[in-house]
Amino acid sequence: MIGWLRGRLAAKHPPALVVDVNGVGYECEAPMSTFYGLPETGAEVTLRTHLVVREDAHILYAFGTEAERRLFRSLLKVSGVGPKIALGILSGIAIDDFLLAVEAQDPEPLVRVPGVGRKTAERVLIDLRDRVKDLNAAAAQPSTLLGRAGSAQAEAYGALVALGYKPVEVTRLLKSVGEQPGSVEELIRRALKAAAG
Repeated sequence: MIGWLRGRLAAKHPPALVVDVNGVGYECEAPMSTFYGLPETGAEVTLRTHLVVREDAHILYAFGTEAERRLFRSLLKVSGVGPKIALGILSGIAIDDFLLAVEAQDPEPLVRVPGVGRKTAERVLIDLRDRVKDLNAAAAQPSTLLGRAGSAQAEAYGALVALGYKPVEVTRLLKSVGEQPGSVEELIRRALKAAAG
């Protein structure tokens, strides 16, 4: 199996992209959440991948973060959800919002995704209810969502989780205070203020 690709981004035309790895062009499909974070064509890129083998094709799916790939793999385990629907869910709803919907068992955010009906949404919520902790842990990695480990945001993230906030909530709070410069204490204060407001 191909675990990741590192090379030059040769082309990107949603949902397809091509990564040139030492002269070999790997054609991949990716969710829009990955496309939003891609650099310009010609730049170096590292993507996590998942290979789906069918009778008529081998399809490589690419993801910008480990959290996206883990959610994609979890969705594939749900009865009636194939790669196309899984890509649609990743493209149509942010991981944080998806995890909140699973925790609340609220099908509405999923039903708004094209190609996902109410029955499929409810099946996804039921099947992933027990796996939401693992998905939260993947989405919670500061290096994945919040930049460099050891940065002020990563330290503030750790402190807020230690205070008892859920990883999904912490990620949302830190995104809401933005990239304003400041100390760890300032970030925590602004995040707590956002949580109270």
